[in-house]
Amino acid sequence: MTKSVQQLSALMRKEFLLEWRQRYALNGMLLYIVGAVFVCYLSFNARRGQLTPIVWNTLFWIILLFTAINAIAKSFVQERAGRQLYYYTLASPQQIILSKILYNMALMIVLALLGFSIYAFVLGNPVNDVPLYILTLLLGAIGFAASLTLVSGIASKAENPATLMAVLSFPIILPLLLMVLKISKNALDGLDRSVSWNEIIIVLAVDAIVLTLSWLLFPFLWRS
Repeated sequence: MTKSVQQLSALMRKEFLLEWRQRYALNGMLLYIVGAVFVCYLSFNARRGQLTPIVWNTLFWIILLFTAINAIAKSFVQERAGRQLYYYTLASPQQIILSKILYNMALMIVLALLGFSIYAFVLGNPVNDVPLYILTLLLGAIGFAASLTLVSGIASKAENPATLMAVLSFPIILPLLLMVLKISKNALDGLDRSVSWNEIIIVLAVDAIVLTLSWLLFPFLWRS
């Protein structure tokens, strides 16, 4: 058990070090968020009153979704075959997929909170129940990270991983996106939190299913 934890920690540390050495990728994600928010500001600042809370919420989740795809698409695509074989001799497939999911979760949580802060500062904050909205952000970030990491692993085995990543990701992400949109809309309107419990449970169930599938199915994908 201790050895497994140490291997998992080493794999996560490797992910952080690779990201830090390739800071241009992280800077590109931050630039995308800032640029998208700035474009929204320029678009709606000239037409005051047209940025309703529903539009505000939808635009934010669209920005966060494409940020997640850009951030996580490279999880396995950037790994060369020789490096993957080397990992195969060091750790189990479950540890490899879990380390990437945990790293992408941490990355998405940071990007989601940072993006929300910038978005709310520039375009205003119409959210009435901020704690519930933050909880929705965390659940959405975890779901995006888990789902897209598994899709990235599948796409990396194809000849055109970027195209396959785009094709496979949206059908998987769409149910999760619909649920977080509904919860965040309830937070915007300041409705009682009990109204959102069913959707929160569904999102937690989706996250758990994706994590379980990743744990069970990735070893077969890894051996191929």
